[in-house]
Amino acid sequence: MAAKAAALSSSPFVSSRRLSSPAASLRARTPRCVMGSEQVRVVVEEEGKTKKRMGVAEPRSAPPAVWTPRAPAQEARLAALRTDGRDSRLKIFSGTANRPLAQEIASYLGVDLGKVLIKRFADGEIYVQLQESVRGCDVFLVQPTCSPVNENLMELFVMIDACRRASARSITVVIPYFGYARADRKAQGREAITAKLSANLLTEAGSDRVIVCDIHSTQALGYFDIPVDHIHGQPVILDYLASKTISKDLVVVSPDVGGVVRARAFAKKLSDAPLAIVDKRRQGHNMSEVMHLIGDVKGKVAIMVDDMIDTAGTITSAAALLKQEGAEAVYACSTHAVFSPPAIERLSGGIFEEVIVTNSILLPEHKCFPQLTVLSMANLVAETIWHVHRDGSVSSIFQ
Repeated sequence: MAAKAAALSSSPFVSSRRLSSPAASLRARTPRCVMGSEQVRVVVEEEGKTKKRMGVAEPRSAPPAVWTPRAPAQEARLAALRTDGRDSRLKIFSGTANRPLAQEIASYLGVDLGKVLIKRFADGEIYVQLQESVRGCDVFLVQPTCSPVNENLMELFVMIDACRRASARSITVVIPYFGYARADRKAQGREAITAKLSANLLTEAGSDRVIVCDIHSTQALGYFDIPVDHIHGQPVILDYLASKTISKDLVVVSPDVGGVVRARAFAKKLSDAPLAIVDKRRQGHNMSEVMHLIGDVKGKVAIMVDDMIDTAGTITSAAALLKQEGAEAVYACSTHAVFSPPAIERLSGGIFEEVIVTNSILLPEHKCFPQLTVLSMANLVAETIWHVHRDGSVSSIFQ
C-alpha cells in the first residue's frame, strides 16, 4: 500500500489535498463522479445538521477535494426575479437518455423537473404525454441523442410535438451530445448528410431553438434554420485541471489535424502551453492509422483533447505514439464519452494516467473503469438555459 501511495504522489496531476493519507491516494484511482457546487453545498450542510442533532463534534479537518465550477451563485441569479412570479414560465423536461443530468440542471435553476409520461407500446412505438400545463411557457427539453441514437432522436421529436400541441410559447431542445453530426459533408459520392437531415427534422418537429455542446463540426451549425447556441465543455475540464498540481512541463496534443483549433484554444487557456499534433490516415469508419508526430513531447506531460471518444482507436494509437516519443504521462480529455466497444478495454489498458470526460452522455456502471473521471456539466448547461430564458448573452458565460 505504501508503494502504491508513493507512485501516486509522483503523478504530475495530483491534488495536494487528496494525498493527505495513503487511503486517500488509493481512493483517487477509483472512478469518480464530481458533483456540482450546489449539490456539494447541500450535502455538506445536511451532514453538519445531522451531526449537530446527534451531538457529534464537528472535526476540524479540511473538506474533501471536490471540483467547484466557476459559475454565479444560484441565489444571486434568482434575486433578479420577483418572489411571486419566480420561474413560473420556465419549464424543463427530460427524455430517457440522461435524466440525472436534467435533474441536476433543474436543481441548479431552482425549479422542479417537469412531469412527463414516456412509454413504449408493444411494437416499440413511443408515447409521450405531458403531465402538467406548458401553455405560454418557455420549455426546455433535455435529451442527448446518444446510443440508442434512433430511439432517443425519435423520442425527442415526439416530445417536441407534444409541447407544440400543448401551446408552449417557445420550445428549446437542449442536446448535450448531438448524434449524426459526424456525417456533415459528402466526402464520397452517394453519401447522405445526416447532420443536415437531423437539423431539418428538429425544425420541422416544431423546435424554436437548439442548444448543443461541442458539436463534432461547427459547420453543422449552419444546417439549422433556427437559432443555435453552441456551448463548450472545455471550462468544466479546465477548472478540474486547475485544481491539480502540475509538477512537470505540459503539452497539449491534438489527436488529429481536424482538432487543431480545439487543441489550440485549450492550450491557450492553460497558460499558453505548447501544442503538438498527431498526423493520422483514416482507412475507414472507426478505423485509423497513426503516422507521425508534429511537435516535441519528450519528458513532458501530454494532454490529449478531443470532442468525443467513440471506439478510442484514434486516441489510444496516438497515446502509444506519444509514449514512444518520450512523454512522461498521457491524459485524455473529452466532452462526450460515447465509449463504443472496444473503447473500455483500450482506455483501461494502462496507457492513460487519467481519462477525463463530462456527463453529457449517461455512463452505465459497466462502462466505468479506475482511470475514469466524470465531471458534471449541469451548471454550465443551466447557466446557458437561464441566459436564453432571460434573453441574455450566452457568449458572456465563456468570457
